[in-house]
Amino acid sequence: MARNLPPTSPASEEGSRTESVWGIFLVFLRLGLTSFGGPIAHLGYFRDEFVTRRRWLSERSYVDLVALCQFLPGPASSQVGMALGLLRHGYGGALAAWAGFTLPSAGVLILFALGLASHAAAIPAGALHGLKVVAVAVVAQAVWGMARNLCAGTVRLMMMAAAAAVALLVPTAIGQISIIAAAGILGLFWFKPQQVPQHDPLPIKVSRSAGVLWLSLFFGLLLGLPMLSALLPNQTIADINAFFRAGALVFGGGHVVLPLLQAAVVPTGWVSNDAFLAGYGATQAVPGPLFTFAAFLGASMNRAPSGWLGGLVCLLAIFAPSFLLIAGALPFWERLRGNMRMQAALIGVNAAVVGLLLAAFYQPVWTSAIDAPQDLGIALLALVALMFWKLPPWLVVVGGSIVGWLVSL
Repeated sequence: MARNLPPTSPASEEGSRTESVWGIFLVFLRLGLTSFGGPIAHLGYFRDEFVTRRRWLSERSYVDLVALCQFLPGPASSQVGMALGLLRHGYGGALAAWAGFTLPSAGVLILFALGLASHAAAIPAGALHGLKVVAVAVVAQAVWGMARNLCAGTVRLMMMAAAAAVALLVPTAIGQISIIAAAGILGLFWFKPQQVPQHDPLPIKVSRSAGVLWLSLFFGLLLGLPMLSALLPNQTIADINAFFRAGALVFGGGHVVLPLLQAAVVPTGWVSNDAFLAGYGATQAVPGPLFTFAAFLGASMNRAPSGWLGGLVCLLAIFAPSFLLIAGALPFWERLRGNMRMQAALIGVNAAVVGLLLAAFYQPVWTSAIDAPQDLGIALLALVALMFWKLPPWLVVVGGSIVGWLVSL
């Protein structure tokens, strides 16, 4: 239902002739197996594959699609993949794109969680500690990069600092949600964004009535799952509620999900803090989206469901908001992209989420990993490798784990 591209799009005749859901899955599976480097790198891989090589859409249409996914909460690169599949082959294409891009890294992380649970004694403690130390460098790089891009100017810096302070004083999921909401309201009054430039219309075939249905389902689950979890004390419902809420309230990239997930699973005792940080470090070493960290956490739960079932439940729950938002927002994107008030609110939200990530950098990342001067040395070396030597994150993760093991000897 979404195969027809506008006349301005240079989609190839061969591509339109051979397109299928299975073909979309295979294209994204290759990307899911090879796309290292985080969300920004993923968007570059997508551009090379779908704009330059396959010519599914024009450059300007791709830029507009990226803008939509950055405007919405959730993992931008995964949402772009879902949207490409949706525009190409409807809902089946969206699911195929998500599955191909996500399942490889999710499977690896579930296996890592199972190995950590059953063979923890066989894994050197120094190697696991090295993973936690590397997480310090990864989050520091994310904070620095996001602050430079999203917190320019005194007002945004003040909002970032205030958000970090409140998050440390009120380290709960409700506190984080309140920070995001307050920042959006303040953004309406403080910021005046520039006019949106001209663009190529996207080949959207989702009707507005369908969009309303998907958005209604999104808000219904966001508001209803907490009440359902309170009325029915079931662990599976509690998992779905926690991970759906995390996926629905993350602005600014995959790293920002860290504080929301930490507040959901560590204080409750679902996952130990050491396992949480080790899994976060390991997530940097696998290709694909950072949100697959949810699969590791679901498999690492200290109570049922855990293992493969727990990993799958949490993985689906954290990505479900992205699908609902993409399918719901696409029909209204032309109106949304020109709404200056929405753009102003988003500026405030982005500054606040950098503050949330800064708070998470201190607690739990720094306080749980940096125990001695040599830990700080390893973290600084990893940060230099990431920011100045431009080494791929997976290589830095492997190297940090090895160095941590050697230092422990």
